Amino acid sequence: MSFERKIEFAPAYDKRSSEPNKNYGVHGVEMRFYLKGEDGVVQFLLYTNWHTKKVQEEFDSRPVRPYMHLSCHPMAADIGYHSPRPIYEGQTMLSENCHILNGPCYYDGSSLNAEAFYWTLVEEGEEALWKKMEEWYEGIFKKEAIA
Repeated sequence: MSFERKIEFAPAYDKRSSEPNKNYGVHGVEMRFYLKGEDGVVQFLLYTNWHTKKVQEEFDSRPVRPYMHLSCHPMAADIGYHSPRPIYEGQTMLSENCHILNGPCYYDGSSLNAEAFYWTLVEEGEEALWKKMEEWYEGIFKKEAIA
């Protein structure tokens, strides 16, 4: 089977506001690895914790911060899939027009399982990550679907 590989970056932001209904906080750059096959797409989401210059300077100026570990290294956020059909009984549709599938989408993911993908990337590199994602894809999409 052939796969299409794609990596997308979403920029960091600082959307803080004194008005609570407009305060969206700060967030670092996100990296999404997409592995697309004939049955669907697997994604790995990594929060890099690379912040805007202003936010990083602010973080660096504080001698001790609560939850310091959240801004000092990347974090495996999600390993998941986008499927055009339900994978398990009772799965509900996420979107009728998923931008990844260009159509209906059933999604499920796990942040707990994502950590193993992160360590594969760190310790073995990008090719090993793609291989692990291919294996995960096979486990999700190559079993008997319910619909």
